[in-house]
Amino acid sequence: MIIPDPNSSVGEAVISLHQEMTDLRERRGDWPGADAVTILESWLEQFDFTRLPDPAVAHIPPPRPGQVWVLRRWERHENGIELFADEDSAIRGLAEHVRQCWDNVTGEEGVPDEPPLDDRAVVDLYYGPERNNRPDEGYSLYADTVSRKGRPRVVPLDFQFPDVDACERAHRRAVFHPGTGGDLPCLMVDGVLVFAYLDHEVGAFRISVHLDSAVDRLVRTDGTVPLRIEVEDRIVLDDCEAERAPRPASLDALLSAAEAARIRTEPILAAAVAAGFMWRCPECQWINPRSATCCEGPGPCQKPLPGPGVAAQG
Repeated sequence: MIIPDPNSSVGEAVISLHQEMTDLRERRGDWPGADAVTILESWLEQFDFTRLPDPAVAHIPPPRPGQVWVLRRWERHENGIELFADEDSAIRGLAEHVRQCWDNVTGEEGVPDEPPLDDRAVVDLYYGPERNNRPDEGYSLYADTVSRKGRPRVVPLDFQFPDVDACERAHRRAVFHPGTGGDLPCLMVDGVLVFAYLDHEVGAFRISVHLDSAVDRLVRTDGTVPLRIEVEDRIVLDDCEAERAPRPASLDALLSAAEAARIRTEPILAAAVAAGFMWRCPECQWINPRSATCCEGPGPCQKPLPGPGVAAQG
């Protein structure tokens, strides 16, 4: 029996078709031919059956395991574990604790009144080279391997973000998981998990994006997923390589104030063009920031910035 992989585009499509046919049978009690054909026609449109050579692909291995140093320290009334990036950091942290407890060993044979500056020396003096000087205290320190989330991926070298139809299908299949049973509310779109919740410890509305489970078609050849995050009208993160040229902050403030006061914004934009802060595309008349090298209008224009000898209408 073949089990479709929900993390691959083909497996995802097969699962989607199964769900649609199941829904049809539950509604109609059977699979009426006309309805089934309509579903299959729409489903088959997702596939490209033209015979083209296999595209060049990149094989992205899963993230390599990391290493962490585990420090376990115990005494009569305490037993704790701390994690460190390397052994020196762990010894440094242990030495800070020892210096705070130096009065416990002051006056013992061979122990100076003040703790040494060297971290390893102060730890050895306190616990002993064999870690047996203190009958009620001790520590263990060892390196451990930390596995990371991720899986091998095979992605085309000529990465292209899904087209509008594929995006709309992904939006229709999006799933929201409410925060029941102590879980956090989560939205899943094409495998990307977005947690949005109230964090009482931080004291803020918190958003956490997890990309490890994103479907392969969203993954670039470097293993990353194009991501843009906006708060209100401000872009706070953008690595999708499609960033528009920024408009002057003062112009944005004027336009926002005009919209709030229900004042026409066209004269403000015309003045910005006349002053050279913006330029108007001679092809589609879209007004672009001065730093834009081509038209950034909503259509397919992308006409280059007119040269000095070409007059852009104001």
